This record gives sequence, C-alpha cells and structure tokens, in this order.
Amino acid sequence: AGNALLAALTELSDGRGQLLVHTEAPWSSATFSGARHTFEIAFLGNTGVAAGEALIAALPDHEFTIAGQLVAEANVTFAESRPGNGVTLPELTVTCELLLLEDS
Repeated sequence: AGNALLAALTELSDGRGQLLVHTEAPWSSATFSGARHTFEIAFLGNTGVAAGEALIAALPDHEFTIAGQLVAEANVTFAESRPGNGVTLPELTVTCELLLLEDS
C-alpha cells in the first residue's frame, strides 16, 4: 500500500519529487485498522518547486484510488522552502501524512 501511495503522490507532483523518507506505523480504532504513512519529499529547481507547491494545494482534497484501501486523511504537516542563490537551486521539502484504512 505504501508503494501505491507513493505512486499517487508522484503523479500529483508530476514526477518531480525525490523521496527522502517513508515511514509506516500501524493504526487501529475499535472499528478500523490500517497504517499511518509519512513521506518526506524534496523538490529541486523552479519546476520542481512548482510541482511541490501543486502537491501541497491538491493533497487535502485528492480522491485516492487504492485497491482494498481507503485514504481517510491526507495532510501536509511540514513544508520548508529554500531559495536558490545562483549557485544552488531553489528547493522545497514537503512532509505528508496519510492515514490508510483497510476497506472491508
């Protein structure tokens, strides 16, 4: 399921991001079970930063289609932007958290 989420995030950001970290933690309530996924993704250059900004804008309302799974929450929990300086490229780092539930 983590790979399917990463593929969806990659599509939302036009394939411009580089995955830095992915973690997965089990999650359950009295009626549901699943996992909370955290992705840290870096976007480099003007085009990359624009793609990262598009991901930030689209993520909360995006309808995910993952077989056997339901995305109950999708949020950007952190974003940090660094401007380029002529020597280095502009960079945007985005951290997303998604709660994925088993669809029974």
